[in-house]
Amino acid sequence: MSTRPTVLVLGGGPDAEREVSIESSGAVAQGVRDDGRFEVIYEIIGRPSIESLRAVRGDVVFPVLHGPFGEGGGMQDLLEIDGRPYVGTGPGGARLAMDKLAGKLVASSRGVPTPIGACLNVADDTCPIALPCVVKPVHEGSSVGLSLCRTDEDWDDAIRSVRADRTSNPERAWMVEGLIAGRELTVGLLDLGAGLETVGVVEIEAAGGAYNFEAKYERDDTRYTVDPALPAGVTELIRSQSVEVAKVVGVRHLARADFMLDDEGVAWFLEINTMPGFTAHSLLPMAAKSRGIGIGALCAGLVERALSERAGVRSE
Repeated sequence: MSTRPTVLVLGGGPDAEREVSIESSGAVAQGVRDDGRFEVIYEIIGRPSIESLRAVRGDVVFPVLHGPFGEGGGMQDLLEIDGRPYVGTGPGGARLAMDKLAGKLVASSRGVPTPIGACLNVADDTCPIALPCVVKPVHEGSSVGLSLCRTDEDWDDAIRSVRADRTSNPERAWMVEGLIAGRELTVGLLDLGAGLETVGVVEIEAAGGAYNFEAKYERDDTRYTVDPALPAGVTELIRSQSVEVAKVVGVRHLARADFMLDDEGVAWFLEINTMPGFTAHSLLPMAAKSRGIGIGALCAGLVERALSERAGVRSE
């Protein structure tokens, strides 16, 4: 009988990004298996109860769930009650990061530039900020529902789409944010034992112009450049800003911070994601690989970190 610890990898969830989560979690489960340090149990779930969670064996949990329940505090609340060590940010930090407006306030409070933003009231016909703008859900990821509005006609289309969405998702909150033209950048963050550190900057160039759900997961013509050439000082600045925002939010183990670099060389913080994807197109594994950290070492290293932290707590 194996004496290796068992990792319970969870995928799926009840959110709009369920299919992305299934792809990500499958990659994590295979990565941990390939590393060889752990046994793996892989479960596709919906919205679990504490009883159903406790019924599944595992010494440590790796919840590869995307969306407001899976990475926005709900699942993390259950994991805290469950009591096993788990990979990822705790409930408070998860809720804060999932709330894009709250994340912008955190960044602003630390002097990190972020585009103007406002909550969207669907009863209003006019945009609360000047065009151009972005319309998107406050508590979703993977660019779910994202619309770029450069003209009044774009705005009319976006508000009609939001109103239609409200019929099936009445609890979903929406926001508008100033649209920054320029280069889209993302910064990977990892803590594999030496504290939270950046593991690289990736530039994203979507062939269709918008890095939306289709560009992320369905197209093969989106270009990614690891450690792109940027104006002097920008790389160092956004890496330090990413770590600072992540620490204020309460990020644990892994994250990805997104920025837009405008034509004047100003980097604008957009959001921070506490459970980035692990799909073939995902950016954190791409950045980690550029540092010599393959998917197996990455996933198993995160498991080791969760286990060692819990062991440290228990030994006090």
